[in-house]
Amino acid sequence: MKTGAARQSCQLPLLFAKSSFILYVLCYMPNEFVTTSSIQTKKLGEILAGEVVGGEIICLAGDLGAGKTTFTQGLLKGLKIKGPYTSPTFTIVKQYNNRAHSIQHGTEKQMLHASCSMIYDIYHIDAYRIKSKDLLELGFADFAGKKTSITIIEWPEKVRKIIPSDALWLKFEWLSEKERKITISTKKEL
Repeated sequence: MKTGAARQSCQLPLLFAKSSFILYVLCYMPNEFVTTSSIQTKKLGEILAGEVVGGEIICLAGDLGAGKTTFTQGLLKGLKIKGPYTSPTFTIVKQYNNRAHSIQHGTEKQMLHASCSMIYDIYHIDAYRIKSKDLLELGFADFAGKKTSITIIEWPEKVRKIIPSDALWLKFEWLSEKERKITISTKKEL
């Protein structure tokens, strides 16, 4: 996996100070990755899973087949969720329960957050065929951003109006048949 240059300094607006996960990702992880296989795309999802603490909203934007679901499979695996992992194309929202254990996080050096979180539910949303009001009717406000859950949204540009400003955005781009560029940001403009 090739990575872009890591950020040299971290001067983020106070807005992001409330989320140590976002702060960690933006300050200490490269903001651009190039993967050359689906295995690497899944592995990147697993790596990110090691940094979540609960309450994150992770938005996955990009063309059809660019790697959003593949990345999500790695993220779910990294969170120790039992498979199979399928895209909620027709169900819109798929809820994974993680009642068996708490999720442990990285090394002490990496951590800007508590060493253990109680993440009970992961919500995987495919917003391709819906609008913001539809997602609200499905209970988005009841689970998104809660400390005991993680919300993953594919096609977030379709429901952009209701996504909080502190959400993490990943943009997936085709570079070639096997290569994907994945850019991480907190900006909705991706």
